[in-house]
Amino acid sequence: MIIDILTLFPDMFNGPFATSMLKKAQDDGLVKINIHNLRDWANDKHKTVDDKPFGGGPGMILKVDVIDRALKKLKIKHVTQNQLIKRQIILLSAKGNKYTQQKGQDLSKMEHLILISGHYEGVDERVNEHLVDEEISIGDYILTGGEIPVMVMVDNIVRLIPGLLNPESLLNESFTLSTNYKLPTTNVEFPQYTRPENYKGWKVPQVLLSGNHKEIEKWKATNSTRSA
Repeated sequence: MIIDILTLFPDMFNGPFATSMLKKAQDDGLVKINIHNLRDWANDKHKTVDDKPFGGGPGMILKVDVIDRALKKLKIKHVTQNQLIKRQIILLSAKGNKYTQQKGQDLSKMEHLILISGHYEGVDERVNEHLVDEEISIGDYILTGGEIPVMVMVDNIVRLIPGLLNPESLLNESFTLSTNYKLPTTNVEFPQYTRPENYKGWKVPQVLLSGNHKEIEKWKATNSTRSA
């Protein structure tokens, strides 16, 4: 998989993508992550990427023409002659569709992702209307920009790419269908315990010590509920 990220602040991505599973995925050749400064596609000497909104209003808006030039370049770069690839272009925006584990699973099957970090007061609406496949939000709150939401999405998507993690470890994760009892995707993982079995009188549930796998699976299903 190739992930291209368009941002005004490329240095923000140095740390998160250079450690843990994201580093391993890159080292193993499962994913290639490219960070691009959107200003590289500005066509004036000041590298202008934003402008005042028509009709007035506070803040500045990212320009449609700059983003269009960037997307054209990135799409051409990763297509060989007469070859179509599975690509998704996504704008990170507070008004986008809510990001979910299922969306992450779907995107992990793509060959090429282009993620656009929104910033300032917003992005020219023509980007959403004509240039991207989807607008996505990671939650009902406001952040300084789309960089951290992009990091969240990339972390979630990359760990789902086949070959990175043990497939069995993904089956019983939070927000994933699990066990023969078919937990809903909105549930989180069941409580887990380790030694000592009794600490300060705080005991491990007896069923987990029983060795009865059927009853243990039933207990896990019953106790897999979202925290309040």
